Amino acid sequence: MKKAFVSALIALAAAPSAAFAQTKLDFILNWVPGGDHAPYYYANKMGWYAKEGLQVNLEPGKGSALSVQKVGAGANPVGLADMGNVLVGRGKGAEMVGVFNVYANSPQGVYWLKSSGIKGIKDLAGKKIGNPAGDGARSVWPALAKNNGLDPKSVIWVNIDANSKLAALKSKSIDVTTSFYNIHHIFQRELGDDMGFLAWRDAGLNTYGNSVVVNTEFLKKNKPAIDKFAKVTQKAFAACVADPKPCVQALIDANGALKFDNEMTNWGLVEVLMSDKFSKSVALGIHDDTRMAADYALYKEYVGLDKEFDVKTTYTNEFLDRSIKMTK
Repeated sequence: MKKAFVSALIALAAAPSAAFAQTKLDFILNWVPGGDHAPYYYANKMGWYAKEGLQVNLEPGKGSALSVQKVGAGANPVGLADMGNVLVGRGKGAEMVGVFNVYANSPQGVYWLKSSGIKGIKDLAGKKIGNPAGDGARSVWPALAKNNGLDPKSVIWVNIDANSKLAALKSKSIDVTTSFYNIHHIFQRELGDDMGFLAWRDAGLNTYGNSVVVNTEFLKKNKPAIDKFAKVTQKAFAACVADPKPCVQALIDANGALKFDNEMTNWGLVEVLMSDKFSKSVALGIHDDTRMAADYALYKEYVGLDKEFDVKTTYTNEFLDRSIKMTK
């Protein structure tokens, strides 16, 4: 009896220490959960984060700008944000570091109706482009236009809600809109054969997209935890490329309103965005120095940075497993 009592006391004493050993990471996404977020939910479901002493809580987001704001201020230690927004935010004093790149290719695309007579970028002169006032596509539009021989000021910007893009295009209240490629299938479904499309990455402008970012001060104090977090995340993305169905199912299990087939299609488009020569040959999730320097120069010229900084302070590849590469 005494021996059992002592054993129980030992077990009771050990339980709190195990709980306290976990590092809590409130991870704010760039948007509401979707196929592109499946690997994080899969890693949670499989217990991969927990096994490394991490408690990862996934929070729905409301755009990269909010993610940058919250991670930069330390309200969330970790977030998902477009690297262009990260660079602009860094110029405003938001301190964060990209530790894993998701979108190696720009997710931005231009959409129009073929029946309008538009065939490409040069045909957009005098046309109405519908976007939210603060949409990131507007800020780098001058670079895209100039790369394609179009006067950036020759188009007419129309302020519309992000969720109204398709409806406005179908009603012809606008001529053109922009959207991320991971919902390309929705535009295809709604517009059918009348859909006109050009990916920015095919039009001479291929900036880095979404990356996992960590608050700089938090990173300094919790480097071992972020090392584990980055490696588990990299492992999860590689696993989802190899076999996406269980990953998407994990997403559905955690977010019941989503539809499996739709998110599977979404994930397939995400794989296209993940794949470039560096993710294939160096490491999945890597930020290439030359590309990041080019992105910095582009945002400095066309968007403007409140304060200049060394772009290498905004990302690190030190936590990546170089043996894990993109296979598609």
